[in-house]
Formats: sequence, structure tokens, C-alpha cells
Amino acid sequence: MAIALAAVMLPISVTGPGVALAEMSGALHASAASTQWVLNAYNVAFTAFMLAAGSAADLFGRRRLFLSGTAVFALASLVAGTAPTILLVDLARFVQGMGAAAVLTSGSALLAHTFSGAARARAFGIFGASIGFGLAMGPFVSGLLVGVASWHAVFLVNVLLGAVVLVLARPLPESKNPGARRIDLPGVLTFTLALMLLALGFVEGPSQGWGGIVTLGSFAGAALFLALFVVVELRVAEPMFDLSLLRRPTFVAIIWQPVSIVFAFAALLVYLPPYFQGAGGAGSTMSGAMLLPLTLPVFVLPLFTPTLVRLLSVRMLLAVGPAVLAVALLLMTFTDPVSSRTGLYAALLLAGVGIGLAFGVMDNAAVSVVPAERSGMASGMFNTLRVAGETIGVACVGGLLLTSTRRQLPSGDGVMADDVVQGRLGSVRAGGGQDLVDRAVQGLQHGWSVVYVVLACVALAGAIAIFTMVRDRDLDQSSAAQEG
Repeated sequence: MAIALAAVMLPISVTGPGVALAEMSGALHASAASTQWVLNAYNVAFTAFMLAAGSAADLFGRRRLFLSGTAVFALASLVAGTAPTILLVDLARFVQGMGAAAVLTSGSALLAHTFSGAARARAFGIFGASIGFGLAMGPFVSGLLVGVASWHAVFLVNVLLGAVVLVLARPLPESKNPGARRIDLPGVLTFTLALMLLALGFVEGPSQGWGGIVTLGSFAGAALFLALFVVVELRVAEPMFDLSLLRRPTFVAIIWQPVSIVFAFAALLVYLPPYFQGAGGAGSTMSGAMLLPLTLPVFVLPLFTPTLVRLLSVRMLLAVGPAVLAVALLLMTFTDPVSSRTGLYAALLLAGVGIGLAFGVMDNAAVSVVPAERSGMASGMFNTLRVAGETIGVACVGGLLLTSTRRQLPSGDGVMADDVVQGRLGSVRAGGGQDLVDRAVQGLQHGWSVVYVVLACVALAGAIAIFTMVRDRDLDQSSAAQEG
């Protein structure tokens, strides 16, 4: 119960702020770049510390890390919800992401260590459904909280959830890897810097120019630190990212598959609400409700994981999910939130079905291809790439939308483009009238068409990887070995 509730809590922290960004940036007088770091700071820390958290779970104990991570997450939520400046919100979100990394990796490792066989499949089905529920209700609940209270409530609700998780988690059994001896600090440092510089490049690209010194320098620095990370991991005795596992095609395909899904899913959850609020004219509550066709299947379908596995097999669920998502994203290029809402809802529903088909099985598949004592590391590697996909997807889509919109505005007005992407069309109308608003919205809609195609290509790559690199016997043998 504690792990399931934590799995609900974490995705709310990803999707909730997306609904509140417009009000938050206005209340704190924040620029678009600093406001975007409310999202990126959490995602970068969540991703960067996932591997370290997996190693720490094996070394210090999964229950201990689960409890401490939940406490850090709740305290950081309290700071973010009461912060008077955007800088303090960004810093609190970074710390919150560190806590989230500890909670997710230790929680899934606890499930892998506690259950096996059919019971493990059911446990991870519930785990996936819990994540889906948090994603499903996050935008809607956050929209309600913003409408009834303010943006502060979006963060403060996690303080209450964190306290409940801490109470429920007290009886959990402790487990660790007796062979683990230390945490790979050089690996943590190089990976964190690589990810932060990559996100910085995408955030600053629209304003500094994609060929500017800051942007190119950020991408070059990211490549440099990523190369150093690989060198470090190849030389240390106990790497936090076991690169030898990448020699196994099955493992490579399985850890790439969630990237192909969440790259699109996270970006849609973050940027569709302000798109609905601005171009679509919806309120904060309605913009959250408009995402329900996308998010509800992600909650419902993992509940039927045992039945779906018997009907289609794990491999087929892993492959069909991103394939269906790719089709849905291509259909979305023919929709907009004003003239074709019915078509938009249908495409969002199809996308939710594709994501939901894979969500109930992919966590279990990742930890099932390694020995049980390395489940913390496997969970860390899997979730690192999953959240890295979210981080890069959010940053990349934000950059594409800003660039496309800016090209339609006089003199490439970056501030006005920020307002359009964040749904604040009132300030655009005041500065240039309805004609300028129409041009800006046209640029934004063109940007979304490009985004849909890019995301569809990423999803299709995941489906192809599973179809060509994984065989049913690979997963069956892993499960049998764990049961034995």
C-alpha cells in the first residue's frame, strides 16, 4: 500500500506544475526560462540521482532509502509550496527530484525482492496502475487545486501524501545486496552534469539561438561529461550503471522502450494544458479534464495486466504499446483544441491505450532480466532512462514550440512567444491586437504538428526495438529463473 501510494504521489509532481505554470509565473513575476526550470529542475534531479539511488538501495537497504527519500520529498514539497521567489521554487524542486529518485528505485526494488512469479506480475501491475492513476488524475486534480486555492496547493498536497506514505511504510521488511560496498560518486557527478547541460541547451536554445555560444556550449559540455561518465563506469570496480548489461539485446530494448513512451507522454502532460488554456480558451480545471482521455487508460489498463499477458504476452504488450502511441500522435496532427475537439479526444484516448498497455509490464520486465540481488541497480538503470526520456522530452518539446511560435511574431519577440506557449494570450492581445494573437496561435499549432511527428518517430523506434531484439523466451526464462 505504501509503495502504491508513493507511485501515485511521484507522477503528480511531474504533471501538476504544468497546469499551474501560468499562474505561478505571474504571481512570482518569473521569466519563461526560470519557470521552465520548475519542471526541468525536478526532472533533471530525478533522472541524475536515479542510478545513485539504485546503488544506495542495494547498499544501505531498500526500506531505509524508501523512508528517507519520502521524507526529503515531502519537506522539499513544503518549501516549494511556500517559496516567495521562483529561484527558491526551482531549488526546492531539485531537492524534491532527489527524494523522488530514492522513493521510486527503492520502492520497485522492494517489490522485486518481496514477490516472485505471478505474485510479482500482480504487484507490478498494481505499481504501474498507481503510476497511471497519478498521471491520470494529476492534471485534473492540480487544475482543481489551482482553481479553488492557488498554485501553492499543487505542491502542498504532496506534503500530506508523503506523511501518509511514511506511516504506511513503517512495517515494510528491510532488504539489501550483501555484496554492495560503495556508491559510485564520480559516476553520479559526471552523469548529473551531462544531463543538466543537455537540459540547459534545450531551455536556452529558443532565446539564445540554436547556433549560439551558450546553446552549443551546453550541448558540447553534455557530450563531454557523458563521455567521461562512460569512461568512469568502465573503470570503477562497482559501477552504478553496469555497461556490460548493454551487450544483451533484450535488456537494451527493454530499457529503451519506456523512453519511447514517456518522451511523448511527459511532454503532452506538461505542454497540452497551457495549449488548451491559451489557444483553446479553457480554464485551468477544464484543461486538466481535457487530458482525461489520455491519462485514464494509463490507470485502468495496468489493472488487467495478468489477463493481457495471457492474451498477448509480455513482449507483445511492450511492442504494441508504443506502436499504438505512434499512430495516435500522427492522428493528432489533424486536430486542434478549438475546431476539432472530438478528433482530439479520440486521438488522446488512443494514445492513452498505447501507453497503458505497456505501463503494467515494463517495470517487471526490467528487473526480471537480472539476478534478484541486483534489482536495485536494474531498477535504477531502467528508471534513469525512463525519467531521462521525460526530462529530454519536456525540454525538447518546449524548445520546438517556442522556436516555432517566435518565428510568427514581429522581430521574433521571445517574451511574447513565452506568453503564447504558456497560455497567456491576454498579454499578447494587449500588445498587438487579435491579428497578432492569430499569428502567434498559428505558429504554435504548426509547432505542435512538428512535435507530434517527432514524438511519433521516437515511439515507433521503441516498438521496432522490441519486435526485433526481444523474444518471448528471453522474458520467460528470466521469470523462471527468479521463481526457481
